Amino acid sequence: MKPPAFDYLRAEATSQVLDGLAQEGGDARVLAGGQSLMAMLNMRLAKPKLLIDIMRLKELRQIERKGDAVVIGAGVRQADLLAWPHLAEALPLVALALPWVGHVQTRSRGTICGSLAHADPSAEMPLTLVALGGEVHLRSSKRRRRVPAKDFFAGMMLTARADDELIEGISLPVFGGSRFAFREVARRHGDFAIVACAAMKTPTGVRLAVGGVADVPTARDWPRLDGTGLDDALNAFAYELGARDDVHATARYRRDLVRLIGRDLIGEVLQ
Repeated sequence: MKPPAFDYLRAEATSQVLDGLAQEGGDARVLAGGQSLMAMLNMRLAKPKLLIDIMRLKELRQIERKGDAVVIGAGVRQADLLAWPHLAEALPLVALALPWVGHVQTRSRGTICGSLAHADPSAEMPLTLVALGGEVHLRSSKRRRRVPAKDFFAGMMLTARADDELIEGISLPVFGGSRFAFREVARRHGDFAIVACAAMKTPTGVRLAVGGVADVPTARDWPRLDGTGLDDALNAFAYELGARDDVHATARYRRDLVRLIGRDLIGEVLQ
């Protein structure tokens, strides 16, 4: 199957992108890496009237350290961020998670912000954004705004982005001296995660974020816990996520993974 006919705009300036989104709204789609969108077009799950290609906009392909945050533009490919020489020092959790995103071939084309726009609850980049408490930078022809990660993901493949808004980039805070851990379980490396977990040490205790279970990646902050206190907190969190049976795993298996992986990662970051 091939996509239905659409108009194609190769944007040479950000203003062209914003004008196209303002005119077509929900009938326009932004093309960056295209690793998810092209498949959706071919299966006719997406039927835009206008496809706006942003990958020739150099201003959207920047990675910048700005104070206590790293700003990543909408056109930054996953492979480019993975190769950024300051990644392990500035964003160690991203450095741990990125090698689990797809495969070498897809990372060479796919973009960080494209993964966030797609909002698959099993994807690693949405989970990382929520775990770090990052922000999504949205821009339309009328305004700019920043949306915290916890408010950006509205459901399975749903976000708070309005139809006339471009995801211009994201900002991720830099946590000096903190400890991070990441792990996921999938049928094969590069497949969608059955469960993915990220943990970080916080000034008051620990944060655990889980993807692949609820419709959105979800994080919980706890004080320093151990023993039965930690077991009880993990068990309650596992049930709060509302796991469901599907062709990949049962709800019980997902809850077990949250409890087991969560305990391991929390022990790792608090040791």
